[in-house]
Amino acid sequence: MKVVITGGTGFIGRMLARAILARGSLTGPSGAQEEVDTITLFDAVEPPAPLEGLDGRAKVVVGDISDKGLVAGLVDRDDVSVFHLASVVSGGGEKDFDLAIRVNLTGGLNVLEAVRARAGAPRLVFASSIAVFGGSAMPAVVGDTTKQTPRTTYGVTKSIGELLINDYTRKGFIDGRAARLPTIVIRPGKPNAAASSFASGVFREPLNGAPCALPVKLDTRMPVLGYRSAVAGFIALHEAAPEALGDDRVVNFPAHAVSVADMIAALRRVAGNRHLGEITVEPDPAIEAIVATWPVETGFARAGALGLPIEDGLDDIVRAYIEDFLDA
Repeated sequence: MKVVITGGTGFIGRMLARAILARGSLTGPSGAQEEVDTITLFDAVEPPAPLEGLDGRAKVVVGDISDKGLVAGLVDRDDVSVFHLASVVSGGGEKDFDLAIRVNLTGGLNVLEAVRARAGAPRLVFASSIAVFGGSAMPAVVGDTTKQTPRTTYGVTKSIGELLINDYTRKGFIDGRAARLPTIVIRPGKPNAAASSFASGVFREPLNGAPCALPVKLDTRMPVLGYRSAVAGFIALHEAAPEALGDDRVVNFPAHAVSVADMIAALRRVAGNRHLGEITVEPDPAIEAIVATWPVETGFARAGALGLPIEDGLDDIVRAYIEDFLDA
């Protein structure tokens, strides 16, 4: 079978591709395990260097997700599964509304229609976000069925995507699943345009011996999940039996509810004798305004029932990052 990952050259896309190639098979439209012989990583930008950890089954395709014909050409087999990760992120969406609509909505519809055109209702896993929640009536803990009142354009497009996943599945066009993600940490490389980028930077920059200026206060709280668990969760959600999901295909991923101060404490516990760069607090009102709209804790009963993984705590996330990106 073929696997298509949109946003595939990004951090999670690359990690997911490696995990699928190592696994070797996924549940195909037939309902049985099928060998993965091709994996396409589709993205808007050519990666600056060849992607490590992939083999001859993988190829990179660069293009615009709002190009309907191009996206249809990616999903060119009936024995296919799609992981739709491509998105304009929170901070970028607030700065450029039109880009967010073109990529997140038009692009998302192109992916849905491409999968719909194939026989056998292939599986499609959509990366959503807890940014679908918000507003003055948002409860202290948001669960799988909490009312959605997003306060960012990014969150609005993710909420629409979730509804479309459910409806395309109801109509029998696809076998859809939506992963409602917390902030995923720790991302290597440079900061991105996501308002949550500081949640990786607070670990990454100090571990690299570089200074980190936090745009939010130390008591800022947010749900986070380690990248290893996120990747394993995407695969577990793909593999979940349709009857276990029922008529609501959206699942809150597991998350740790932590403060920025908790993150720094975990960093210092695990870093040991490593020299850490200085951490300062320099509030950015634009970032704080976006972060203030997000939930501070999530309930994830459905994820638990489906067996989606979560680490024991922040210390495990820091250890994994050091092992994968520093000691390696």
